[in-house]
Amino acid sequence: MSRITVLGSGAWGTAMALSLCARGDHEVALWSHRADHAAALESNRANLRYLPGFPFPEALRITADDRAAVRGAEILVCVVPSEFLRVTMTRLSPHMHEDQVLVSATKGIEDHTFLRMTEAMHDCLDDARLVLPVGALSGPSFAQEVAAGMPTAVTIAFTDPADAARIQREFSSPALRLYTNEDIVGVEMGGALKNVIAIAAGVVAGLGLGSNSAAGLITRGIAEITRLAVAAGGRRETLRGLSGLGDLVLTCTGSLSRNRTVGFELGRGRQLGDILSGLDGKVAEGVRTTRAAMGLARHLGVEMPITEQMELILDHGKNAHEALRDLMLRPGRDEED
Repeated sequence: MSRITVLGSGAWGTAMALSLCARGDHEVALWSHRADHAAALESNRANLRYLPGFPFPEALRITADDRAAVRGAEILVCVVPSEFLRVTMTRLSPHMHEDQVLVSATKGIEDHTFLRMTEAMHDCLDDARLVLPVGALSGPSFAQEVAAGMPTAVTIAFTDPADAARIQREFSSPALRLYTNEDIVGVEMGGALKNVIAIAAGVVAGLGLGSNSAAGLITRGIAEITRLAVAAGGRRETLRGLSGLGDLVLTCTGSLSRNRTVGFELGRGRQLGDILSGLDGKVAEGVRTTRAAMGLARHLGVEMPITEQMELILDHGKNAHEALRDLMLRPGRDEED
């Protein structure tokens, strides 16, 4: 039995906590950064705002106490939005100690620094003079389906295979299957960048452009995700797996995808601000990741045509029809180039 604390009480954090509780052999805590939200979770014994319909088991402990949440845990699972990861780690790191393992289940790239989530976590640990193993959990996994116990397969990546094997043992269940990987860069880049392509897939659907367009976009999307991931130090084969192609297909086609929903509404002509307001506090990570991904791509000299057009739509108000037209009118090239 392990003591595990999930940091972040949104939909995905709640689903992770429920999945870990379902094994029946862990002590699981769910930490919220706001005391009022923690109180509501405890009072309702459910996350009515972010993941309604899934009652909390009696064993799940809810807390907003930083020290109580972190100090006694053996494994910390960080599931906060990428925008708040650094401030959360800075807030909680004084309570961490070197017997712990950190798992990032946040998918994104940090603004301005262009760091992956585990890199940002290491930055915060360095500031706190801590050395802890930090890994990345990613793959095709809608929160609602994980919470419902539907079969799901994901990837867990650590530099040290022993750490990956440990999390594989601790998190696996009849409903959640983990595959290990040593390529943290590839796993994180796939998980972050697929959200950008999912917005584009939503735009295609919102414009009513059909299945041919969607298939072409997804295929060329994995090509540009792979280019950037490899340039950043990841392995090409990782992007063919769960955290790359698997997550991309799910997020580009699944009706539960918030990023695809944002793109769909953009394709229908709605304004981005209105769309995001309608998410009621839920996060579409691809909106922020698009800007960071383009910053990283420019820094590394990598061509990202789909991501570039999404940046023009999201940040500069480019017409979605024009963006898709410009993609189609790009000069011809060899598919393997």
